[in-house]
Amino acid sequence: MTTSPLISPKLQQKMTLWRRDIHAHPETAFEEIRTSNLVAEALTKMGIDVHRGLGGTGVVGTLSNGSGPTIGLRADMDALDMEEKSDLAHASRHPGKMHGCGHDGHTAMLLGAAHYLSENRDFNGTVRFIFQPAEENEGGARKMVEQGLFDLFPCDSIYGMHNVPQMALGKFGIRSGPMFSASDFFEIRIKGKGAHAAHPQAATDSIVAASSLVCALQTIVSRNVNPQDALILSVTQISAGDTWNVLPDDALIRGTCRSFTAQTRALARKRMEDVCAGIARSYGAQIDLKYIEGYPPVINAEAPTQAAITAARTLVGDAAVNTELPARTGSEDFSYMQQVCDGAYIMLGSAKGENDPPVHNPYYDFNDDALQYGAGYWITLTRQLLK
Repeated sequence: MTTSPLISPKLQQKMTLWRRDIHAHPETAFEEIRTSNLVAEALTKMGIDVHRGLGGTGVVGTLSNGSGPTIGLRADMDALDMEEKSDLAHASRHPGKMHGCGHDGHTAMLLGAAHYLSENRDFNGTVRFIFQPAEENEGGARKMVEQGLFDLFPCDSIYGMHNVPQMALGKFGIRSGPMFSASDFFEIRIKGKGAHAAHPQAATDSIVAASSLVCALQTIVSRNVNPQDALILSVTQISAGDTWNVLPDDALIRGTCRSFTAQTRALARKRMEDVCAGIARSYGAQIDLKYIEGYPPVINAEAPTQAAITAARTLVGDAAVNTELPARTGSEDFSYMQQVCDGAYIMLGSAKGENDPPVHNPYYDFNDDALQYGAGYWITLTRQLLK
């Protein structure tokens, strides 16, 4: 393993202590009180201006040196509602909560970069250190933007990062354009007419209508979307009936849609409405679709993406940076920030071995050896953008 020359053993130790402290005290969406206190106190000791309260528990640190551009560096702070099963000394002390996605590492890496830059102000411009709550499912980035993040703290460009335990330690991956998919959800209620199962002619069978609807929904992907565009439409729940010999009045279908462009996203919703209306007419049932838009797609802008690539290559070399990383069908609320400010999101390899537990696994633990690479990337990016 190579090491980053930017990160001293003392700073590596400091980041490790921060990371393990945060890991041992996980806090979920909009409840990151202890974590935000830790972040704010650390930034204050570095002499960085601190603003608190955006998104409830968000923290924004501002470090200025000269009159150059302004960039935003974002880390997420929240944990997951899941039980940790590891026997680590720094394992979660809060039952049912765990840093199962590495946000403890993301926070520590950005704090490490802030510490270095506060002591080595060899840049010309302003850095916003944005510590965001509630990335997991609750849209903390949206809350921060709605409450005036970029009005209070304007940025010329913004950058995000996530660890990947299935990518070699110290390697980076990124792509220009779509990086993560949009994540939408749907709920379909089918209202028929119940009857005895021995007399189906007296019923408007909600289960048959639901079964036809599930099959018809799949034709949206296979017959309406350009094969060169991606759409995942997954039915994940079907609920109907209570007993053996009754055709139920109602059925319920739930699922998710994932897409990478606004056009495909809009097409999926419109075709779902059409299909539901068609099945309702065919079976004489009432069908109501509730379509819930979740996170938008993460779209990496070209100029910030090239800046991210240059910084990563400077840090670890050309061979360790994949500039054509396949787009991912997961979602990320960093997309809300990108809707206001051009930005780029990069992936950092954090593997310990060949069979590391993935994120959102009860045995996952962020690799502290990756801290130096994440902090080193933030520092290099800042110095290059704010020459």
